[in-house]
Amino acid sequence: MSIIIKTPEQIEKIRHASLLATEVLNLLRPLVLAGATTDELNSVAHKHITEVQGGVPATLGYHGFPKSLCTSLNHQVCHGIPGPRKLENGDIMNIDVTVIKDGWFGDTSAMYTVGTPSIRAQRLIDVTYDAMMRGIEEVRPGATLGDIGAAIQKVAESSGFSVVREYCGHGLGQSFHEDPQVLHYGKRGEGIRLEPGMVFTIEPMINAGKRDIKLLNDGWTVVTKDHSLSAQWEHTIAVTEDGFDILSGDSRPASMISPA
Repeated sequence: MSIIIKTPEQIEKIRHASLLATEVLNLLRPLVLAGATTDELNSVAHKHITEVQGGVPATLGYHGFPKSLCTSLNHQVCHGIPGPRKLENGDIMNIDVTVIKDGWFGDTSAMYTVGTPSIRAQRLIDVTYDAMMRGIEEVRPGATLGDIGAAIQKVAESSGFSVVREYCGHGLGQSFHEDPQVLHYGKRGEGIRLEPGMVFTIEPMINAGKRDIKLLNDGWTVVTKDHSLSAQWEHTIAVTEDGFDILSGDSRPASMISPA
């Protein structure tokens, strides 16, 4: 495993790209409405990234992926392709954005609800966010990747949900996917030890039912085998001298942010 340690100046470039990605997520939030299509959201995001931010949507053309966003609805786990399907009241959706700016990648994703979701759907969204944050809180020099995975797994499974095993977080910088791979399950004390200057994503995919998944015939969209709902949140994280730095800021809706 060859992990590229980033300088403070390089981390700031990743932060800039990550915050641009978060800006896109926040731009889209008021547009996620019943009757809108995921392709319309993709068009808004593409125009904003290319014409306003002066960036490049990293997913467009990546190994043939056809769109500038990933939009994963309901039982779709990840890598959903925007298309003509109209959003309906009660839908939940993950939108995943990666922006390349001045050669540096910034990656983040967030959950969205259309109208009023079911109680179980909202709980899944909230638990997935909490699981991600518990994983992030483990990040510090000397901690292990297993510490992160174990914390996420404990939150998810203690709530009756399951953790997808086949997809994980990843390092990034001047490449979309670098070492290390960041599993969202595991055992404390196992895996590589973290060092200042490491940059990677933490992006748990949590299912309301069983963890088993399958790939659809489009070659991209991953869904739950039991058709249960799935949720995901993602941040880009830097390891600092005494903890962590969330480079991608905050993309939560106001309803999830507690008053100070």
